[in-house]
Amino acid sequence: MAKPKVLISDELSPRAVEIFSERGCDVDFKPGLKPAELRAIVGNYEGLAIRSATKVTAEVLAEAKKLKVVGRAGIGVDNVDLKSATAHGVVVMNTPFGNAITTAEHAIALMFAVARQVADANASTQAGKWEKNRFLGTELSFKSLGLIGCGNIGSIVAERAIGLKMRVIAYDPFLSEERAAQLGVEKVTLEQLLPRADIISVHTPLTDQTKNILGRANLMKTKKGVRLINCARGGLVDELAVRDLLVSGHIAGAGFDVFTEEPAKANVLFGAPNLVCTPHLGAATVEAQENVALQVAEQMSDYLLTGAIQNSLNMPNVTAEEAPRLAPYLDLAEKLGSFAGQLTDTDIKAVAIEYEGQVAALNVKPLTQMALTGVLRPQLDTVNMVNAPVIARERGIEVAEVKHERDSDYSSMIRISVTTDKYTRSISGTLFGGKHPRIVEIKGIEIEAEFAPHMLYITNDDKPGFIGRLGTLLGENKVNIATFHLGRDKPGGSAIALVQVDQPLSPELTAKIAGLEGVVQAKALGF
Repeated sequence: MAKPKVLISDELSPRAVEIFSERGCDVDFKPGLKPAELRAIVGNYEGLAIRSATKVTAEVLAEAKKLKVVGRAGIGVDNVDLKSATAHGVVVMNTPFGNAITTAEHAIALMFAVARQVADANASTQAGKWEKNRFLGTELSFKSLGLIGCGNIGSIVAERAIGLKMRVIAYDPFLSEERAAQLGVEKVTLEQLLPRADIISVHTPLTDQTKNILGRANLMKTKKGVRLINCARGGLVDELAVRDLLVSGHIAGAGFDVFTEEPAKANVLFGAPNLVCTPHLGAATVEAQENVALQVAEQMSDYLLTGAIQNSLNMPNVTAEEAPRLAPYLDLAEKLGSFAGQLTDTDIKAVAIEYEGQVAALNVKPLTQMALTGVLRPQLDTVNMVNAPVIARERGIEVAEVKHERDSDYSSMIRISVTTDKYTRSISGTLFGGKHPRIVEIKGIEIEAEFAPHMLYITNDDKPGFIGRLGTLLGENKVNIATFHLGRDKPGGSAIALVQVDQPLSPELTAKIAGLEGVVQAKALGF
């Protein structure tokens, strides 16, 4: 098996290169590639490791025919076209914990710098002035810190701030009351936070919902003398409004580590009073640089070599421990989905995936996506388990995932039901010996059969003579039968035949089989 190839297109710790190599990947270290250069070579790689300099655009992804994963050494992925990556079936990972502490500490450092006017006082003192009375600061203790975002980084800021005897209020739609109580913070709405906070610190990703969350209107709702910190992302705060309010004195001070356009060689904020600016240093510590580089190398290697998925923004996470347990079930789910998809010749309205027995206790999200992949792939070659949910949503296909706690006839069973405007068809399967996918039910009819590269599926009237007619026709066309499995709903009712053959069946022969007396449907299948 060929080693997966990984391209590192930004500056990363040399240890990251070593980890990729040690884990069994071929790695090329080529930082500083221009966009055209990246597009020219990205098609050779299964993995792309980046920091913030590389822009993974739709144009880059269009050339990345082999790409399976983009790993961002850091937390922000606004330099990755996530929608396009998902459409191309590429997993996007980040490293949200590797630089959380260092970014939180930088936010605290900017709070102190702004509260005590450190930057201006330093410049004044080194200029030979001794303006002790000019730089009257304020204590952080017993002030109200308003956090917009209380996730990985925001929660660390909260812990440090509470250690400084600050009162912390937090706005975060995803923060539970239990987690807020555990952190010792008060959960509030944004409308409640703005007028109460003495200092506001932003710790949220840049999304359509959070863009300009501190626009002019919201900034005007803050108390006079508020201080503002942004170590998260440019675009969260209206920079022109902040400058105007710094000049007017409504905002007493601001610390910015990130800007709407970077590198920020010029910015409307520059030159405003009591403003401290740093060049996106939130993650710029020796420890953080090493941590995120090692973490992204380990995560990408795990995915490329074992299927484990960590810190993905567009796929369910699968731990290294779960991956080997899920592998045979992923195979079963895809084959069952493919069986249903190959039999479907009209538009799909809904797909339901049900789990019974031991499999219901596992992480079934990846199984559901793999089953959906199998259903859609006969119609769409480019579908995979990353983009399958998006494609289904775009086509208006309703997807349901159901876990049953009831006892099953098998240790584990997966059932896939596909609904079209004409019918609902189901197929169920299990694992024999813990690893061999096997069909156990089709349309409610019990039938046991293995999957094979070349199969023939037939529904027919349960009447004498059918098997003879089918065997004769296959024999006349030099088609050898490997296995023959039968099932029926009742004597003389509807019957199913699953026939494994040694070679592919031509459309012409399949049409002849469909024309045999008693045949309702005949379909050649491949797995």
